[in-house]
Amino acid sequence: MTASPSSNALPSRAVGPSDRATPGRTAGRGAVRRRVDLVEAYLRAHGAIAYLFLYVPIAIVVLYSFNDSRYVLVWGGFSLRWYQAAWTDPQVLNPLKTSLIVAALNMVCATTLGTLAALAIVRAPRLVRLAFDALIYTALIVPEVVVALASLLFLNSAFGFLGDVGVRLTFGIPTIVAGHVLWNLSLVILVVRARMAGMDRSLIEASQDLFASPWRTFTQVTLPQLAPAILAGALLSFTFSMDDVVLSTFLSGVGSTTLPMRVFSMIRFGVTPAVNAISAVMLLLTLVVIVVSQWLVRRAGRPSPAAEATSG
Repeated sequence: MTASPSSNALPSRAVGPSDRATPGRTAGRGAVRRRVDLVEAYLRAHGAIAYLFLYVPIAIVVLYSFNDSRYVLVWGGFSLRWYQAAWTDPQVLNPLKTSLIVAALNMVCATTLGTLAALAIVRAPRLVRLAFDALIYTALIVPEVVVALASLLFLNSAFGFLGDVGVRLTFGIPTIVAGHVLWNLSLVILVVRARMAGMDRSLIEASQDLFASPWRTFTQVTLPQLAPAILAGALLSFTFSMDDVVLSTFLSGVGSTTLPMRVFSMIRFGVTPAVNAISAVMLLLTLVVIVVSQWLVRRAGRPSPAAEATSG
């Protein structure tokens, strides 16, 4: 017995007026789509122009650092003479040494104090935590020149008071390090706290359930999870210290000129290919440190293998 074709057919519904595409509606949708495509094309072009405006001058500086001519904008052929001239000049090497010392001391102090502060803020009551958050964000928002001026006035007052009691201190590397630590402390706190927010708390609770001491829990459970964020904060603070001009200018003394300050003073007498060479090397160092720190931050944001196994 064979079934009729109509018995296997799906029931059909009536086609209403809303299901019929009218020419006016189709034309309207096409016009809207064309306007959307036009806006997207405009935004892409605007973004490309903005990137060109930002990075083309930097590319020109790097290109002309290999210029053989003694004139900045006159190409005389490819040469490394200005790199050799810059990095064999004592007036460049001594500020470079000062910058490395300042950046290294700042990195150690800012990372240590910032990590401890982040651990303390997380365990603080909610109102205290909110107050510290406001102070941290305020330190990042306030212009650097205001922080530099406030630091200068405070240190002047402190040195004057200490001088009255027989202790004489002067501006130099320690004051520059103090200013840089104050500026970079908030950055390290934010990076470490961001990692602590996504940290696997079950491992810490398991360590406490197994009667591990607080110090052993911190060194074997908490610290390894925070290590990528701590290292990223250290690299960022090192980079910011190496590139700083404002704080260093306000807080420096005799014999404590940093490399950015030296480059700024060289520009006053005219830009030379040697300045381009120094800028290119500083740019390369900064890019390497930023890329490594961003990679560490992304790695710190990934869940641990234990958390992935638990969620799975």
